[in-house]
Amino acid sequence: MKKILLIEDDSDLFALLKYNLEKEGFALVGSQTGKGALDLCRRERPDLILLDIMLPDSDGLDICKGIRGHAELSHIPIIFLTARASETDRIVGLELGANDYIVKPFFVRELIARIKIQFRGTQTGAAKSLKSGPLELDRSGCRVRLNNDEISLTATEFRLLEFLMTRPRVVFSREQLLDGVWGHDRAVTDRTVDVYILRLRQKIELDPNGPAFIRSVRGFGYSFDLAAAGAEAGEQAIA
Repeated sequence: MKKILLIEDDSDLFALLKYNLEKEGFALVGSQTGKGALDLCRRERPDLILLDIMLPDSDGLDICKGIRGHAELSHIPIIFLTARASETDRIVGLELGANDYIVKPFFVRELIARIKIQFRGTQTGAAKSLKSGPLELDRSGCRVRLNNDEISLTATEFRLLEFLMTRPRVVFSREQLLDGVWGHDRAVTDRTVDVYILRLRQKIELDPNGPAFIRSVRGFGYSFDLAAAGAEAGEQAIA
């Protein structure tokens, strides 16, 4: 049974989510205050965190930063639940490491669907790691290594690289990448994809100006190219 930790100050919403999530088969723990949130996370070790941003005594963004900066908690998926709906707010939330950003009011069924998406990669039989030549992506630990040296990626950069590596040689349009990585309910533009591809190349490519892993396909979009990375098709190891 997956454990979800909910930090939400609205008592009615807290009770509604608790009822529906437990009905869906999740175990739910949580608090209606942000005070002591990190200690609560350390004690409960949840599989996913639902986090309000505008808490009466805390800022959810600061809590998110604290979780992402904690070695034992940094891998836990975080979904923001908030009334802040501007594009800037969404981008800031995702940049700080949130895995998803849901604006209030929302449908409970949609939230449950998004929670299940976060758990897909942890289901039995799912690949725990992906490798192409010197590049290795560890799904369980949310880490990426190049030539055995760990590379620091944001949560969104990690999801984008994971999406591409699990579908080698498939060319994706910017719109398809936005849907696959950012989700359908988003407030970001096609240009966002280009910005994140550039950041990834600067971190994983030996020559960002002559990328070997992430290939641009003029007029179409991007693909992860195993052959160009110096790896034969059979070298991709999925453990």
